Amino acid sequence: MLAIVDPQLEAFRNDVLAGLSAPIPAVPARWFYDQRGSELFDDITRLPSYYPTQVETRLLQDVMPEIAACIPEGAAVVEFGAGSQTKTPILLEAVAPAAYVPIDISGDYLEQSAAELRDQFEGLKVLPVTADFTRPFHLPEGVEPLPKLGFFPGSTIGNFVPRSATDLLRHFRDLLGTGALLLIGMDRVKSVKRLIDAYDDPEGVTAQFNLNLLHRINRELDGDIPVDAFRHEARWNDILSRIEMHLVATRDVRFTVSGQPFDFAAGSSIHSENSHKYGERGARLLLLAGGWTPLREWSDEAGDFWIILAEAQPLRFAP
Repeated sequence: MLAIVDPQLEAFRNDVLAGLSAPIPAVPARWFYDQRGSELFDDITRLPSYYPTQVETRLLQDVMPEIAACIPEGAAVVEFGAGSQTKTPILLEAVAPAAYVPIDISGDYLEQSAAELRDQFEGLKVLPVTADFTRPFHLPEGVEPLPKLGFFPGSTIGNFVPRSATDLLRHFRDLLGTGALLLIGMDRVKSVKRLIDAYDDPEGVTAQFNLNLLHRINRELDGDIPVDAFRHEARWNDILSRIEMHLVATRDVRFTVSGQPFDFAAGSSIHSENSHKYGERGARLLLLAGGWTPLREWSDEAGDFWIILAEAQPLRFAP
């Protein structure tokens, strides 16, 4: 009898083994979000030092009437990432869509979030899709003919290097179709101290979030990583305009994952996340390269964060 392989677990294993074996060890940030990781990230968004969620939420509340006026009646809202309990309801209340499709890699967390939104918005069709939104998947039956609004808040696009971010935006364009709209959050460049504080909070929640990745590897991939041999570190990379999160070895350490051995010297690290910050022209160029034309832009008074509404361009062949 053939063993049944969980495709998501297999993808996790492949990414981790390839990432830890790379010359610069790294694990894609999407694997942060098991149930515990999703809960910890929710905790992070409530921290005083983590400005992106606070600023974006206030900005959404302020400009939502303008946003809603741009959205066709009877649209389907397709959110890339499980619905935030603060931002998503603001959008759903104002737009009153025909359907809401949250997409997330963490199935348990996604179902919990979807159930809460069903209770909050009686009569709304909530159609969760458990999938890695960076890879091909299908929208639920009945959504295809509806006008579509993609929702990608939180500056999650900043987790991707420019080439991958462009590919992701093109993937969204292909999924949602020509003429679809995308409401996207983008974090702006600001003082290094403020950025570091946001990703290395004194309460230590971001450290727990980062280290939870090692706990997940141990639990799901038969790993024996000594988690206490690693510490969380946030760094600003000025050349690449991004915050980097690393898991830094505090001593020489040897461990195995799925039977494969790894050695890390003291001071070496596993690169676990990027969070790119954008200037005005850079944000627009990224969207255009990804197949989206910016239509409207909103920013808070301090200029900390952007919300941009863009339209999917028709496919064109390069000259």
